[in-house]
Amino acid sequence: MPVNRNALIRYRTLDNCLRNRQRRWTLEDLIEACSDALYEYEGIDKGVSRRTVQMDLQMMRSDKLGYNAPILVLEKKYYTYEDPDYSITNIPLTDQDLGKLTEVVEILRQFKGFSHFQELSGMVQRLENKIHSEKTKQEPVIDFEKNENLKGLEHIETLYQSIIKKEAVELNYQSFKARSANSFVLHPYYLKEYRNRWFVLGIKNKNAPVMTLALDRIIDIKPSDVKYIEQKKFQVAEYFQHVVGVTVEPNTQPEEVVLFADRETAPYIATKPLHHSQRILDAQPNGTTFSIRVQLNFELERELLGFGDRIKIISPDRLKRRIKEKFEHALDLYQYEFSNSAFPRVLKKLEHRGFDILRHVYSRKEVNQMKNLIHGYYSSYPQKELHAIRSVLSEIPELKNLIFSDNLVRILKRINPELHLTKAIYFDKTPESNWYVTWHQDTTISVTAKIETPGYTGWTKKENFYGVNPPDEVLKNTLTIRIHLDDADESNGALKVIPGSQNKKLNDSEIQLIVQNSIPQTCAVDAGGIHLMRPLLLHASSKATSQKHRRVLHLEFNASALPNGLVWAEAGPLD
Repeated sequence: MPVNRNALIRYRTLDNCLRNRQRRWTLEDLIEACSDALYEYEGIDKGVSRRTVQMDLQMMRSDKLGYNAPILVLEKKYYTYEDPDYSITNIPLTDQDLGKLTEVVEILRQFKGFSHFQELSGMVQRLENKIHSEKTKQEPVIDFEKNENLKGLEHIETLYQSIIKKEAVELNYQSFKARSANSFVLHPYYLKEYRNRWFVLGIKNKNAPVMTLALDRIIDIKPSDVKYIEQKKFQVAEYFQHVVGVTVEPNTQPEEVVLFADRETAPYIATKPLHHSQRILDAQPNGTTFSIRVQLNFELERELLGFGDRIKIISPDRLKRRIKEKFEHALDLYQYEFSNSAFPRVLKKLEHRGFDILRHVYSRKEVNQMKNLIHGYYSSYPQKELHAIRSVLSEIPELKNLIFSDNLVRILKRINPELHLTKAIYFDKTPESNWYVTWHQDTTISVTAKIETPGYTGWTKKENFYGVNPPDEVLKNTLTIRIHLDDADESNGALKVIPGSQNKKLNDSEIQLIVQNSIPQTCAVDAGGIHLMRPLLLHASSKATSQKHRRVLHLEFNASALPNGLVWAEAGPLD
């Protein structure tokens, strides 16, 4: 029994309504839903009659179309499916359906040899596979790539109809990089699939460039009254001509990418080219050199990284550097994995020796990002003093997310969950500023204002805050963490400490006596490591004998509450 397009739209609409158990559907509700669907998809505005919908429901209940839909009427008023998992889209194909599909396959197969119909090959195989499976009641013999959990597929039909009918749409869209969604009008032109993910190409307005949006990032889509802007000169094949994937930079010229593949990998690249421009430059027994002419983009990098150590980028240099950096960072993640098993030892050393060193708390990538932010700060303010930035997190707030990584927050909370930040300073022991510090204890804390308070002495003004010596109990609750952005050793002035000297505040004669009768320990710390220290621990820094920088982020934390209205200079929770 032939079914026209309008009837199929109504059946699908009724099916969606009856599956939706968040609402109770009267016959009038179903009539309205079918009328809206026909207007949306076919432009029919005369509505649907009551008798038509009643006949549709009766047809769905019957086996004439193979549906046998279990439609119930509750309380003589509300329509629903008896089986909550039922849908007409899940029913098996009938013999009549299989017969028709077999005829279609035979027709399509005749065109498979023609160059204009090469894309039909996969379609015909899919149909043949489905028909064979249904006829024989056996498992399919071909497993096509699919992603059943892929989001955004529900928008394909709406966007397809908008493109065909040349209608603008309003999207509520949130990219992975955006903190929140935003709404805008899109004039869609093409739908494109890449690696089992769907994208729509279009423009926001007349003078805007073509943009590529992922369907799985579309939150909501609805019709727009804005007049559709056509792009008659836009050709999708030409647009994607010089890229791997879907990321296109307008007005960017392609570059020649040369790579070497070892002999095991070369046949795979030769038989499945990375790009249509691929050619062989040189073939040797140990491998093959290929070239492609493309724009450099994210998808290309991901494709190349997927070959691991089986290929090597020869040119261009900036792509070579990018791939090298990616592999270095990946190696960091495995080679320098921070271990939670270190915490009991850390707590014990802090208690008895007053310090400890934890390596590989930050990856090389994170350290480089911190350095780049600090370099950018000095580039913007060349008049600033090069060897120190007081209140560094106020001056460079972007550093905070990098500094308070999951590793650091975990360390601080294991030491004391009540700790909060009280001071943040950056300093650089540059070759040009080769200073040194004699043996001392850190006995000063930083507060925002001078408020005379019993037990707090030795007030000094330091730029935008005050230094003051608090009672010993406050200092004993203080934890210093020094994040090293360079390798630090004795040659570039790494700290020397006297273990076990952190238990009380010492006078000058006591410091001199302990230093003379103790063996100091040099705290060598690799870049990315941290030096934990109690502030009363005796420490010193000698002049450097090398030209290496020693860049350090000096942070202090405390679990104490200050009295009498005193406020820490850099107050903030761990997270």
